[in-house]
Amino acid sequence: MALSKKYLIIGTVFVLLTGSLAHFVYGWSGQNFFTGFFVPINESTWEHMKLIFFPMLLYMLATGTEQPCAMLWGTLAGTWLIPVLFYTYTGVLGKNVFVLDLAIFFLCVLAGFGVAGRLSVMSSKEEHSLCKSPHGIWIAGILTVLMILGFFLFTYFPPYLGLFSDVPSASYIIFPGTFR
Repeated sequence: MALSKKYLIIGTVFVLLTGSLAHFVYGWSGQNFFTGFFVPINESTWEHMKLIFFPMLLYMLATGTEQPCAMLWGTLAGTWLIPVLFYTYTGVLGKNVFVLDLAIFFLCVLAGFGVAGRLSVMSSKEEHSLCKSPHGIWIAGILTVLMILGFFLFTYFPPYLGLFSDVPSASYIIFPGTFR
């Protein structure tokens, strides 16, 4: 059974709201160490990927969807579309623009739920679709677990790559309040 339009619309609104609020939670929590695993702790692109990833995952788990494979692939697609779009437009313009950053977040949430919706339709209609294959759910699950582990590890111990650099300060956090 495909994901309903109602499910996808409610999910989109949920992720847009919770993702937007999540941007401020680390500061509101008094920079709580544990909170930093799930919400952005700085302005790096990597940290902003959490704005879609965890709210979408939470929505999927809270609603108990019948299409976890589609939702996991949608979550991964929306999450990884953030750096693709961000680095594309900043490469063209040579700078980042706040309004475009907001638009990217909005587009990535729509794309994530669009991918989930399309995959759920395909799996309900087509015999050989990604989510009908036993490998499809396993690969999506493994990639999701790797993303969670990556967020947990790289939040406080990021590699020296641009994806992990705090955009305004060009620094890398190694422990709350400590930058290199």
